[in-house]
Amino acid sequence: MGPEDVTGEWLSTVFGATVDVVAQQRIGDGLVGMNLRVTLESGHRDVPASIVVKLPSPDPTSRATGIALRNYERETKFYDQIASTVDMRVPRCHHSDWTEATGDFVIVLEDLAPAEQGDQITGCSVEMARTAVLELARLHGPRWGDPTLDDIDWLARSTDPDSTAMLVGIWSMVLPGFLATYGHLLSDDQRAELDRFGPLLGTWADSRSAPFTVTHGDYRLDNLMFATDAGGDPITVVDWQSPGHGPGLADVSYFLGAGPLPQDRRRIERGLIGEYCAALRADYGVEIDDDWAWTEYRREAFGGVVMAVVASQIVGGTERSVGMFAAMATRHLQHAIDLDSATLI
Repeated sequence: MGPEDVTGEWLSTVFGATVDVVAQQRIGDGLVGMNLRVTLESGHRDVPASIVVKLPSPDPTSRATGIALRNYERETKFYDQIASTVDMRVPRCHHSDWTEATGDFVIVLEDLAPAEQGDQITGCSVEMARTAVLELARLHGPRWGDPTLDDIDWLARSTDPDSTAMLVGIWSMVLPGFLATYGHLLSDDQRAELDRFGPLLGTWADSRSAPFTVTHGDYRLDNLMFATDAGGDPITVVDWQSPGHGPGLADVSYFLGAGPLPQDRRRIERGLIGEYCAALRADYGVEIDDDWAWTEYRREAFGGVVMAVVASQIVGGTERSVGMFAAMATRHLQHAIDLDSATLI
């Protein structure tokens, strides 16, 4: 589907009522997919005034990436099969469909306005960081150590040997391009840390520690919607294109590594790990040791490095995406340096 297919006739079949499309506007960056805000008119009380429609990216490179990495399939299936089993605030899904033969998909979601998207480039406040980390307990807690997740074959798994081999191969292929674009932005220490980590990538990916749970896989500011003075929930989590079955601390480390600015992150991270663990224990009965969680958090700091290097080279680029990946690369590498993460591999 494309924007031209989001018509009143089609939406009438989605909502089971007569719907007219008043306006359509592209929103967000949509590096892998495309998001449209669609304003509606209908005489039916169950039809909202506006919705967000997710579609494949119009950029051929990004679209091919979304299909090859199963992003479109996974997001559709997350809303169909997983969203109702966790407590994290996610948009209401009115309709979802994915076609295996072509990779096409469409998802019709609740419009979260007047909530506003976080900004990965500028970073976030300490208060926003705390809200985001505690919301992760509401994702991870309900299915912490759940053995039935083993049976969901579409969830991403970083500990699979074939996935590790593919990741190592992709890293070797894209690293020169990453360095050509972003290398001059790295400090000497950050470049040395990148060189140090490369040979350890396979070992790092293969030795992640259970128990595992449902993970977001790309839990960063651009994928979080925050309340504004005009309204909205405190936080709502979007862009479920990379849900996985893995360590919950991977999401926590990925967010804190590049969400708050480094000077704020250094000040709050240890305390926030303690609050996250306390929420898991109190709300979900998860047996988790704070010191173990801190060690896992430190080790997972490289997840953001992997994302910055690989993702920056396999999606279509924009002026903003270059700034975003630059912020991610420098902050995640500094995160790993600050926590001496390489010594834990």
